Amino acid sequence: MFDNLTERLNRTLKNISGKGRITEDNIKDTLREVRTALLEADVALPVVKSFTQKVKEKALGQEVSLSLTPGQEFIKTVYAQLVETMGGETAELNLATQPPAVILLAGLQGAGKTTSAAKLALYIKERLKKKVLMVSVDTYRPAAIDQLLTLAKEINVDAFPSDPKSTPEAIAAAALAEAKARFYDVLIVDTAGRLAVDEFMMDEVKKLHAVVNPIETLFVVDAMTGQDAANTAKAFAEALPLTGVILTKADGDARGGAALSVREITGKPIKFIGMGEKVAALEPFHPDRIASRILDMGDLLSLIEQLQRSTDVEKAKKMAEKIKKGKGFTFDDFLSQLQEMKKMGGLTGLMDKLPGMGNLSDQIKSKVNDKQLLHMEAIICSMTKKERRKPEIIKGSRKRRIAAGAGVQIQEVNQLLKQFEMMQKMMKKMGSGGMRNMMRGMMGGLSRMGMGGMPNFPGMGGMFKR
Repeated sequence: MFDNLTERLNRTLKNISGKGRITEDNIKDTLREVRTALLEADVALPVVKSFTQKVKEKALGQEVSLSLTPGQEFIKTVYAQLVETMGGETAELNLATQPPAVILLAGLQGAGKTTSAAKLALYIKERLKKKVLMVSVDTYRPAAIDQLLTLAKEINVDAFPSDPKSTPEAIAAAALAEAKARFYDVLIVDTAGRLAVDEFMMDEVKKLHAVVNPIETLFVVDAMTGQDAANTAKAFAEALPLTGVILTKADGDARGGAALSVREITGKPIKFIGMGEKVAALEPFHPDRIASRILDMGDLLSLIEQLQRSTDVEKAKKMAEKIKKGKGFTFDDFLSQLQEMKKMGGLTGLMDKLPGMGNLSDQIKSKVNDKQLLHMEAIICSMTKKERRKPEIIKGSRKRRIAAGAGVQIQEVNQLLKQFEMMQKMMKKMGSGGMRNMMRGMMGGLSRMGMGGMPNFPGMGGMFKR
């Protein structure tokens, strides 16, 4: 996410980081580079102009903190302006109304509305602890109705059975009556998409809006369309009383133009950002955290929150106690850790939130992928219970059987055994430390497991406080 923009801004801001003082002359070239970086990231031109002008005014007009160098102060200014451009404060989902609170999703075809409806339903169910009903009013694409029903079943959320022969307004009205009768807290209405903004589409969405009177009207837009995303959102905002935006497919957007343009062009906040295909891959949009990611400072708060949601705390405590008592770290324990990491989005999901990732070479980044985690898991699953407890018994014929069962080369089995032995020793030295040491050990072990130059992050353990 934002890889191109992060790389370009980092290179640019390094040029000023060693300056003794900030003057109009010595930031002129830097601002020109920042401007170019934003334009290459497909940020809308008015936003780029406003951004660079405000950074210049703030950088030249402020006192330099005693704890910072002028160069650091300039970077701090860029960070603050990135946060302001993306909305400043985190815009919370508003459900403060007489139940059911209705959320209407609108947007173009292919933006990911139906998937976003399911992601949002799961978010509201799990994090806000509300009872949710979903409904599709897309009578033009019956497959969309089937897709919503399938996703609803997957996340264990109720879906209203839409009749494709009925009108969108009639379906919405029936779903709203059902939500009231069965005491649902939230009703999510997934509307039909179009290939472009047209009068017919706007009229239909306006009628739906009048029928369900939503407290939240969210525009769903594909981040990979860059500044076009902001322009389309603006067209919708002029026709509908939008309350916010859901930015989808941000994990595939290396530029970041949409995230930086939407708020300033539409005046509407980005409320959620989609970071993957999985139904759990929806995060509240925190401008300060996204700015940190763009400047390669990482997003440790989101990582900690994700860890707290995904980790089985009781299981981790038991494992820590077992290691503390000297009972050893087994392949069963390691498999459990791999599965915890998968729940957190895998290695690629973790790395996106770690500081300093922009400094890694492309060669190292290419080695860090979740395929390797799957290979490790397959190798461990091909072992017998006894082999997992006592890996020292795994010799020639056992190695060949395990490799064949996992569908990997025997060299990968040898490599895993060798690196696991190192990880065992490291875990033994750790002793107590609970979750903090468990995660530090896990990251340290994975950095050695066939990932060559992947760094071991010494500061990782300090993030996870007991």
